[in-house]
Amino acid sequence: MQPSLISQGFELMLYGMGTVVAFLSLLIVSMLLMSWIIRRWFPVAALPKAKPLRTPASTTVVPQQTVRIIQAAIDQHRKRFLPDNK
Repeated sequence: MQPSLISQGFELMLYGMGTVVAFLSLLIVSMLLMSWIIRRWFPVAALPKAKPLRTPASTTVVPQQTVRIIQAAIDQHRKRFLPDNK
């Protein structure tokens, strides 16, 4: 008796899926093994905590005319897009 086309397809599917599962299992095991080897022989050294750098306060003086221009631009923007805001 010859195997039917359905049974041949089913066998091929099982063979393909088994191959994929075996490959992925081998890949996972090899990645875990590599991770264990790296952590075992090349441990990560604890880094010393760096002190936060302090930036000096800005000593730049903005001219008063520039401040007025910026404030006028902000006021114009608020009037245009936020008419209820006073």
